[in-house]
Amino acid sequence: MGEIKQVKTSIQNGTKLVANQQTNTPNMLKKSILIENKAAINTRNLQLIIKTDLRESSIPIEDIGVLVLDHREIFISMTAMSHLVQNNCAVIICNQKHMPSGMFLNLESHHIQQEVFRNQINASVPLKKQLWQQTVVEKIQNQGLLLERLTGKSNHLKQIASKVLSGDTSNMEGVAAAAYWKSFFQESFKRERFGDYPNNFLNYGYAILRGATARALSGSGLLNTLGIHHRNKYNAFALADDIMEPYRPVVDEKVNELILRYEEQELNTAIKAELIQLLTRTVYFENEKSPLLIALQKTASSLQQCFTGKRKKIKYPKLWN
Repeated sequence: MGEIKQVKTSIQNGTKLVANQQTNTPNMLKKSILIENKAAINTRNLQLIIKTDLRESSIPIEDIGVLVLDHREIFISMTAMSHLVQNNCAVIICNQKHMPSGMFLNLESHHIQQEVFRNQINASVPLKKQLWQQTVVEKIQNQGLLLERLTGKSNHLKQIASKVLSGDTSNMEGVAAAAYWKSFFQESFKRERFGDYPNNFLNYGYAILRGATARALSGSGLLNTLGIHHRNKYNAFALADDIMEPYRPVVDEKVNELILRYEEQELNTAIKAELIQLLTRTVYFENEKSPLLIALQKTASSLQQCFTGKRKKIKYPKLWN
């Protein structure tokens, strides 16, 4: 792996760039961009041109991995959108409450797309159940490790993880979640999609993680619509919801840190930027370390290989060394 250099976070009239720049490697980490002001977005010479009332800025489209649009008066041209998705950039749009609510992804991002789709569609039920079992085990183990780091006490989540069956038919994921959230925050906390603070922080972080996961899966030629476990007919990103599960504790850890550092209970620019910056966080594979955005690509690639029969396990990283 190449040298990793930190790029300082900068705010320029509502445009925030959050990235690590990784050199001398084919998996260069892309930048994450948050735009919160009224702006017009177009392209020129394969550069994304961002015009606000005060200035015009540009960035090479090939350098962008995630673009978050969080203002009701951001206008983006179809040319810009086309170039972004062709370069496998996840374009995330936010609603009036400033929460990510939609996403645009490339559907032609792999050279053997049809073959990849066919393998995924034809995956057997036993295979998908085994993959979900692996995913749930990794998630519960990571939750247990995070609790130990935060509380300094041992817990029973590792034992719960050892009881996960194929397809998690006994719902050990739910059992672990109940114990986890009870210990993570105060006992009165209830994890809800539209719940009270700090659910809003968690929801924003999960939405960014979901977008990055969907981007990685799409880049490996996989259909986000077809999950290995999630299968709600209204969910266009069921596979992303599956594969992001073991990564969720990185959001939980960051939210816990934000709660301790900020009295603010509403999402603001600084808090959103820190949550987006999670995509540059280092995670650990057996013989290497990697920024989370690239780790997701490795995980997605391994899942594709599971569908082809080249692998038996999804490659998930350790979130802590």
